[in-house]
Amino acid sequence: MPDPTPLRVAVVGAGAFGRNHLRVYSELEGATLCAVVDQNSTIAAEAGEKYGIPHFSSVEALLAADLRLDAANICVPTIHHLAAARPLLEAGIDVLIEKPLAPSLADADELIALAARHGCLIQTGHLERFNPAVTAARDLLNRPMFFEAHRMSVFTPRSLDVDVVLDLMIHDLDIVLSLVDSPVHEVRAVGLAVLSPTVDIANVRIEFQNGCVANFTASRVSTERIRKLRFFQPHQYLSLDFARQDLLLIDVTGAAGLSMSELTELIERHSKPQSPGEHPTAGLSMSKIPVAPGEPLRLELESFLNAVRTRTTPLVDAEAGHRALQLALEINAAIAAHARRAGLNA
Repeated sequence: MPDPTPLRVAVVGAGAFGRNHLRVYSELEGATLCAVVDQNSTIAAEAGEKYGIPHFSSVEALLAADLRLDAANICVPTIHHLAAARPLLEAGIDVLIEKPLAPSLADADELIALAARHGCLIQTGHLERFNPAVTAARDLLNRPMFFEAHRMSVFTPRSLDVDVVLDLMIHDLDIVLSLVDSPVHEVRAVGLAVLSPTVDIANVRIEFQNGCVANFTASRVSTERIRKLRFFQPHQYLSLDFARQDLLLIDVTGAAGLSMSELTELIERHSKPQSPGEHPTAGLSMSKIPVAPGEPLRLELESFLNAVRTRTTPLVDAEAGHRALQLALEINAAIAAHARRAGLNA
């Protein structure tokens, strides 16, 4: 039987992400929230008072307090991930590090090496892997060959230390990498800075060695919030809505021979609510896949605690975070190359 003793955890970083981690940990039966760390002493004190826990302005001060921690969550800006995680890993404490794993592959490599050296676990905070709709879609995989991902958000000053690829698109990169399970063959990308010094909107086309193609669009300067993933596999089309946690399966066997434009028109028409007495579109069979609702962050933290307790590899381990980061950085290089060709840096 699993050990019923709650695991002792701390949250490092009490900003927008950290506040959510604090909230969920305070509600989980399998965890005891022991401390919060933030370099802003006012923010740290407010969080500490809210949850009735000690607060610290540095990881070093946290460790000096000797709170017998089992695990910690790193929710600081990406550029500080290594600095925050290093002393925790050296102290033998397992960590969950918010995505992206690191700002560079060198930092990611050092994190992985530190974890191996000190026998620690690292889970990368790719939240959408735990979205119930993604879990349901994974059970329906049958050689997917085309993906289309859209992740749009209104502009906020959050996470401007990284561009839109590392901020938003990386969620979808991680998911598609886990679903395709094939090396990347080619990357084409274009992106623009609109309201910040870094790229705010990007479009990417990736071809994998097995022939699968994926198109990604991410924007943090949109007028609306969209988080959707669609993919085709032999005779089937699946449409996943992250926000609504909906998954539609459309069987297109009866529409064989149609052009892509005709098929798209049928699917769009079939996806709209039908009037009373209206018959389903010929050639298509649509079903809504049952999805057990759940808060992805809660599911993510429960999975992390289970890995810590059982000493098993996290569902989204450091290597998965490294793969997503490597692809995101390759995309950024392609965006930079396109900008030079187009004279956008002039």
